[in-house]
Amino acid sequence: MDHEPQPAPESAAASVRSLAPAPGWHPWQVKLQWAVLVLATALCLALSVHEGVELFVIGAIFLASGISSIAGFAFSAVCGAMLFHLSADTVQIVQIMIVCSIANQTAMVWALKRDIQWRALAVFLVGGVVGLPLGITVLLTLDRHVYTHVLGVVLSLYGCSMLARRPLVIPRQSKALDVLAGFLGGITGGAAGFPGAFVTIWCGFKGWSKDRQRAMYQPFILITQVTALAAISLLRHSAGKTALAPAILLCIPGSLLGTAIGMTLYKRLSDNHFARVVNLLLIVSGISYFG
Repeated sequence: MDHEPQPAPESAAASVRSLAPAPGWHPWQVKLQWAVLVLATALCLALSVHEGVELFVIGAIFLASGISSIAGFAFSAVCGAMLFHLSADTVQIVQIMIVCSIANQTAMVWALKRDIQWRALAVFLVGGVVGLPLGITVLLTLDRHVYTHVLGVVLSLYGCSMLARRPLVIPRQSKALDVLAGFLGGITGGAAGFPGAFVTIWCGFKGWSKDRQRAMYQPFILITQVTALAAISLLRHSAGKTALAPAILLCIPGSLLGTAIGMTLYKRLSDNHFARVVNLLLIVSGISYFG
């Protein structure tokens, strides 16, 4: 069996350095970025009144982005737990969550780009490409509540069990299990819009630093979400249904502002604290599927 050697622990300095601003950036440039995000969000809040997007939708997206970006996943679970109880337009909610999630993941993946190991990521993506069509088939043919409730139980029980014990590290691993994690992620990505669950769990078993974990599962989530959105859009187009409404784009600045705040909090976490946040978000994600 092809075993993967375990990397040496990374220093705290290296962990912080991977999310530092690009070389040559000055403090005023960072402040300018924050100012642009705040002003863009305020402008979109003003325009949303005239475009039919409720203010509480943007507020929920901002909050969900801030919470989920601390660990780098579970935006749709946290956001959906709020929006599906606040709005009756489920189609628009799903579209908003997909678009904002892709925007958030793009920003976070860009911040982690120096830590991404594309060759290792490709192993997960092989499984994801195989599992995604199966997940979309499940979405289109089965009762959503049946499989989402099962997924909710699994995630909740796992998160609770891991909070009650020390982090578990599996010393010897194989690429076949990486493919399996990607395969399960492809299924849950197509069926429930949550491609990162099993890949996130498996990366936690590897004993990696928080940066290396995120640099693996966040690109996987982004690529899987873009592929799923493209596939679903093609299916909707072939069925003669409408594409994304332009007003949905008004939600993106608030989503990115929440992501920026969450990433700032993430930099302050140790690897152990990061593991606890991941498990808490897995529990929240599992509970959200019972809503």
